[in-house]
Amino acid sequence: MNNLEFKNINKSLMEFLDKSPNHFYAVKNLSKMLDDAGAIRLREADNWDLEEGKKYYVVRNGSAIIAFTVPKKDFKGFQMIASHSDSPVFKIKANADISVENEYVKLNVEKYGGMILSPWLDRPLSVAGRLVIKTGSGIESRLINIDRDLLIIPNLAIHMNRDINNGMKYNVQTDLLPLFSQNLNDEKEDKNEKKNEKGSFLSFIAKEAGVDKEDILDTDLYLYNRMKATCLGKDNEFIASGRLDDLQCAYASMLAFVSADAKESAAVCAVLDNEEVGSNSKQGADGTFLQEVVERIDAAFSSDRMSLYKKLKSSFLVSADNAHAVHPNHPEKADPTNRPYINKGIVIKYAANQSYTTDAISAAVFKSICEKNDIPYQTFTNRSDMLGGSTLGNICQSHISVNSVDIGLPQFSMHSPYETAGARDTAYLYEAAKAVFNSSTVNVDDDRYDIV
Repeated sequence: MNNLEFKNINKSLMEFLDKSPNHFYAVKNLSKMLDDAGAIRLREADNWDLEEGKKYYVVRNGSAIIAFTVPKKDFKGFQMIASHSDSPVFKIKANADISVENEYVKLNVEKYGGMILSPWLDRPLSVAGRLVIKTGSGIESRLINIDRDLLIIPNLAIHMNRDINNGMKYNVQTDLLPLFSQNLNDEKEDKNEKKNEKGSFLSFIAKEAGVDKEDILDTDLYLYNRMKATCLGKDNEFIASGRLDDLQCAYASMLAFVSADAKESAAVCAVLDNEEVGSNSKQGADGTFLQEVVERIDAAFSSDRMSLYKKLKSSFLVSADNAHAVHPNHPEKADPTNRPYINKGIVIKYAANQSYTTDAISAAVFKSICEKNDIPYQTFTNRSDMLGGSTLGNICQSHISVNSVDIGLPQFSMHSPYETAGARDTAYLYEAAKAVFNSSTVNVDDDRYDIV
């Protein structure tokens, strides 16, 4: 790819990141991408009457999405890429208002996922998520994004905490609650409404959403960092944004799906939820979402139950979740011989304890696809004396047993509200994902595969 192509894909990625403050909005924007490409939205509650060559997608819980296309009735298997929509973040608790000396109102929050806490302080934040409201016949969900600087988590001054630079241990319940409002006793305010009354945050949210507070039955609301995505570095070689883990992979994979031209195998692009907290939800990798979609695809084209098992033997799954690059200030934290760098290509991730699902067969399949298409790749393992994270690949495998490789794009500051990655790597994954969707991994014998 030339520099203009790298620039264009980064521009579209950053626009997507800025419009996707959390998993609900990420799925909404991925759905629009598919709608614009002519994909047909399905509902899980309906029968699926599928046709060859058309693109389809289905959403679960508003926070997970699976898109697929079947090139022909007698397709060989499934070429799948799975990523996740969620990121570590603060979730706002029910009954969120906490009054401080009848002067300030702060919000009660809790951690979601393994967060780097310190970067959340002293910067503009806001709130996005969903409301569940009453209707005439039941309930419905409605997304809300307060698209302005609304909250801040103020640090304690160094004069009051002389040890703050000697290793601060944060307590979420006492140190990290965001400031929402102040009781100014403004005469212009409605005399009958106390600004710091219990439920003032919910009243504010109801007004912003254009609904009555009494009609809000529940909420899933999260904080987000207001800093926009940007390019930086001497030659704009880096990108920085919130939620690069894992929306960088999700966006590149779905963009590739939209432009792919599957030939012999069904192409499946899954963006699942709740990876950061173990994936054990109906919309996560440990739920049945991906399994049920695969089963329904096969059932639409074959009445023979055994055909599914045969197709799975000639299927391939790429688990795409970002990876750790060698850090410029702490290169010693990387493995001595497997040292991925930003902008040097896709990272293939290995772990003997199977926290990553890569083995020699699956890595060889992915390397073959990359080499055939001139796409650079690297390898990652944790230091042998350092426990690493896990991802969704091996969890998906517990429901759909196929050859699977874990890959990611190299980045710094994983799980910070503002992360850094490479300006070239999104395009590398786009090209690799398109090649995966366009190919087939056909089982010839137990240990032999034709990659076509």
